[in-house]
Amino acid sequence: MLLLAVVLIGVLSTSGGMRGINVGGPRVALIRVDGVIVAGESSISPLGGSATGSDDIVGQIERAVDDTDVRAILLRVNSPGGSAAGAQEMYHAIQEAQKRGKPVVVSMADVAASGGYYISAPAKQIWADPATITGSIGVISMHEDFSELLKKIGVKAEVMKAGKFKDMMSPFGPISPEVRQMMDQLLKETHEQFIKAVADGRREKGLTEAAVRKLADGRIYSGAQAKSNKLVDELGGMQEALAAAGRLGGIPGKPVTKEYQVPGLLRWLLGASSSRSQVAVSGGLLYDDFAARLVRGSLPARAEPGTM
Repeated sequence: MLLLAVVLIGVLSTSGGMRGINVGGPRVALIRVDGVIVAGESSISPLGGSATGSDDIVGQIERAVDDTDVRAILLRVNSPGGSAAGAQEMYHAIQEAQKRGKPVVVSMADVAASGGYYISAPAKQIWADPATITGSIGVISMHEDFSELLKKIGVKAEVMKAGKFKDMMSPFGPISPEVRQMMDQLLKETHEQFIKAVADGRREKGLTEAAVRKLADGRIYSGAQAKSNKLVDELGGMQEALAAAGRLGGIPGKPVTKEYQVPGLLRWLLGASSSRSQVAVSGGLLYDDFAARLVRGSLPARAEPGTM
């Protein structure tokens, strides 16, 4: 306990204390979406890697909306996507913030693809670097069939269930034609939600739903390509996006940021990790995480059973 207290004091002293505790005055709230998007709580590993939970981001957005010092919100997105439900919760929180008078500007980092693009779409302005990877407007659900492997090692799985389709995504056998049809319908429905969300968010920028459909085949785009296709508004880094947020918020001069998130190491020490953020069983419905494989060579996190 003594060691933990010493570490906490050290973290606070080097980080300037809990972010968000500062002198009053006009500010831009800086909210970071870093890592795979999950529905629920965020998690961070001291060995690297993180997952951003919708509970955490929605909570920060609500604090920024209620904060009289905050005039605008800068959302710094560095995420390959993840949970469909988690992205939808963040999307609606951003919409609500803007309805209540807090404009949102997005600054895309290395990657803001799939669910990372979904949450960016409703912003007043989207900034990306020319080499940012974005787009990947699609949905995926993966299923592994280990039945042949289990036969080779002499293992037999016996499933007991109540409900015909309760084991529909079990890895102990192939997907039946009936289940495949059900999943196909579910994927198409969620893809439609994605397309309409992008179209709604970008309508004022001249991007029609028909145009979004042509772009929404799961492919990725560079920041420069995304700008040409009206998926982003401007090319530039975080400082340019911050200046834009300041202008939208009516802040004269160079805007000062305010953060509400506890520093990453401190958050881990306080035990703010969640089992929801860990790699779980297959069968979850995700916004396409191809960008994660391409950029980081990593497997995407999976949604929990029964989630979208």
